[in-house]
Amino acid sequence: MSATPPKLVLTVIDGMKPTMVERAMRSGNAPALQAIAERGQYVSECVAAFPSVTPVCAATIATGVLQDEHEIPSMNWYSRAEQRYVEYGSSFSAARRFGLNRQLVDTIFNMNATHLSPDVATVFETLDDTEEVRTAGTTYLIYRGRHEHEISRDFALTRAASQLFRRSALGPRELFYADIFASRRTGCWSRMGIPGMRDQHAGCIGSHLVEHDLFDFLLLSLPDNDAHSHKNGPHAQIQSIASADAELWRVMEAGGGTDAFLDEHAMIVMADHSHSHIERTIDLAGAFADWRVLPPSGAGARHAELALCPAQRSAMIYLVLEARESALPRVVATARAIEGVDVVMWWDADRVWIGGARGELSFAPGDEVADVRGRRWSVDGELDTLLAHSEDGVLHCDNYPDALARVWAAMTCATSGDVLLSAEPGYEFPDWGNRAHVRGGSHGSLHRVDSLGALLFCGVPAPPQRADGNWSIADVAPMVIGHFGAA
Repeated sequence: MSATPPKLVLTVIDGMKPTMVERAMRSGNAPALQAIAERGQYVSECVAAFPSVTPVCAATIATGVLQDEHEIPSMNWYSRAEQRYVEYGSSFSAARRFGLNRQLVDTIFNMNATHLSPDVATVFETLDDTEEVRTAGTTYLIYRGRHEHEISRDFALTRAASQLFRRSALGPRELFYADIFASRRTGCWSRMGIPGMRDQHAGCIGSHLVEHDLFDFLLLSLPDNDAHSHKNGPHAQIQSIASADAELWRVMEAGGGTDAFLDEHAMIVMADHSHSHIERTIDLAGAFADWRVLPPSGAGARHAELALCPAQRSAMIYLVLEARESALPRVVATARAIEGVDVVMWWDADRVWIGGARGELSFAPGDEVADVRGRRWSVDGELDTLLAHSEDGVLHCDNYPDALARVWAAMTCATSGDVLLSAEPGYEFPDWGNRAHVRGGSHGSLHRVDSLGALLFCGVPAPPQRADGNWSIADVAPMVIGHFGAA
């Protein structure tokens, strides 16, 4: 690199809904975000991955690719290789059913060490490889880098964890993950990462790193907005966005205040997905009561026919019986008949099919029609399935943004289920602990209501191809890497 670029902070505010960000800025509740928007650009429609749940989206943000490459398929999924469920923390009740120890190991260690494809690089790995960019990260699901970290021994619980897990992890140069990993003592405490304390911990860490000049690239994760939205609904986000903004402001103050900080730091602030209001639940287990479904315990695995994987407003079904091809039509038909299911996706004859109440269509890469991001597809069937229309050779799916690319990535992901389900607005699949967010908020579907998040940035150029305005969360990692000339 011929010149040292400005430092860059990538801030992820989990579940940040564009309309709520705009209201928070207009009302003066988000001065840090307002300052970034005034200096740079605000994007109101940045498309999430599908399923639009945090593990999938976090992996896409950190790698710049969708799950057909990074291979993190959902919040809850079935490992064909290990013949067991993987659960990343849908709820405490679900974690108890799968085993708390197993859930912690999968989330904290295996997601990065074994589940995330070794064939893709995270932004931390790419920047670490330059040996010139000092990387840092606060608690974020995807943290894989080139520097080894042992479990912290600063707290009684982490000392116990170090004896229980007896393993290290590879992360950025400066890694702070709840209180489990801490590359140096900062005086910051997350109370083991409980909701409501995570933003405060990130702000404390971030301000320490700024004050002591310990990074060139920082991924600052502010996740508490998501938990607040799940409990109180998406329209209560002004309060939680204001809290996240306060921690971002705290980091800026450590660098001399807003103007001084933004003179020296490029900024990207983004959502991983959005949130929508939940009114009813979907009875996925009841619909497949006549099948032998693998339980969380794994009991009777040799005789199981299906593995059901609910993930908020999405779900996956794995056919684990030998006669998979003959069973698929019946599974699809059952899924399409479930109240609250919007669209169902499956494979047939080298094409992906999407079916719902408005009809069905199939598609594959081809030359017949382009999507709004310029990729080309062969599409057959009823476009009304996705409330889509074709205009001048371009397929527009406003209600299901970037639908073909997102569904294709989900269906071609080696670890995804055989059948994918997306819920209607207002509906959610309860998790294996029978927890849902009725009268609160949730996300995960293909629909725009929880697929479009906010994006703000300054001090870093937009990719030229995004002059079309069709942003994806996958665009951010290339922006970060390009900023440092590390492409």
